[in-house]
Amino acid sequence: MIDEFAKENLHGRLRRDREALLWKLDGLSEYDARRPLTVTGTNLLGLVKHVATVEARYFGEVFDRPSPEPLSRWQDSDGSDQWAAEGETRDQIVGFYRRTWEHSDATIDELPVDAPGHVPWWPEPYTDTNLFAVLVHVLGETVRHTGHADILREGLDGRTGLRPEHEQQIDEEARAAYRAKIERAARAAAPIKA
Repeated sequence: MIDEFAKENLHGRLRRDREALLWKLDGLSEYDARRPLTVTGTNLLGLVKHVATVEARYFGEVFDRPSPEPLSRWQDSDGSDQWAAEGETRDQIVGFYRRTWEHSDATIDELPVDAPGHVPWWPEPYTDTNLFAVLVHVLGETVRHTGHADILREGLDGRTGLRPEHEQQIDEEARAAYRAKIERAARAAAPIKA
């Protein structure tokens, strides 16, 4: 009974955070969805593409249920899953992610939480694992990258949050005052030397 509860709870949170990640793209221009927003090139559409690829591998290859989506071999990973090429559309990447959900959800639904899996890209002695461990791992990856997306989106237009129904109107004056308060505390704690 606890196994089913754990599986359902983790799966529910994964579904929630998938939607949150996609919401970070809502209303953005093609340029803003794709452009590098950090010195390492992290971008919103690339985060979606990366998380889709991660999920496709973990709930596919690991349980000998290959993704119906074409994937390069994990050994050949070159970072191209972290950004959108010119010829890739937002709809294609979002569609890939949604189709990956369907495949992943089928794996999660059909296998028991202790179903054995094999992750060849993990170091020994951790290559042999189970659905529970993979669910926790993929949820962690999704949460991590959704957090990245939240911060990137905030930097673009100030929008934050997990779901649109919880989003509040941005009060620029209140935000500026709050930020200034934190800045004053930081400067007081670590005075700038001339």
